[in-house]
Amino acid sequence: MKDALRAMQWLAALVLLAALPAAAAPFTVRLGIERIVLDAPPGFTDTTELASPRLQDLSETLTAASNRILLFALSDADVRRFTSGEKLEAQRYMIAVTPKGLERERVTPAQFALFVSDSLHDLGKPVQTTDIIKFLETQPFGKLHLIAELKKEPAAVSVLQATRLPPLPGATFWESSKPQYLFSTTTLFLVRGKALHLAVYAMYESPADFDWLRSITQRWVDELLRLNR
Repeated sequence: MKDALRAMQWLAALVLLAALPAAAAPFTVRLGIERIVLDAPPGFTDTTELASPRLQDLSETLTAASNRILLFALSDADVRRFTSGEKLEAQRYMIAVTPKGLERERVTPAQFALFVSDSLHDLGKPVQTTDIIKFLETQPFGKLHLIAELKKEPAAVSVLQATRLPPLPGATFWESSKPQYLFSTTTLFLVRGKALHLAVYAMYESPADFDWLRSITQRWVDELLRLNR
């Protein structure tokens, strides 16, 4: 009897685990008097409802303490790994935040322009090179570089950045000698009078990652604007 009950419990857990990514759906957050609808792009799942201290700590390393985290999404495959106790690959992930100082206000174009200036003023000019990986090989670990300006409009700004990562702690000699590069997009835009900051990350594997970052960023922004019309 106990064995049968245990088997039923395992089966129920497996069904729940398999359903996690499929259950993802748009949700709302209150920013001041506004309700903003959020959703992760297809293939990704927001992890905030998992209430995991480990994932919360990870998401907090991606943004300043002055920001409120609205969404932290991992790939569906990584969510399955995490909920089954396996190691995350975290090759691609994303986060949406809003500045705490502005979340209760209706942000004016002038305030948004100041927000953009404060957020991106340290980036400098895009790197002038035809081989970004070769350029990154010569740069210090952790130094962030502006690669390209993807969008520059009064109500939306998006940039592509990259950095060289230090060797993985505890990795084998072969793993630690393998170069690691992290590319990301940063997008600031207005929706319903609120300033949102989206960031999408991808570990570099091939030039196709550039196209993926550009397309997924634009699709995510377009979808959020559609949901909040």
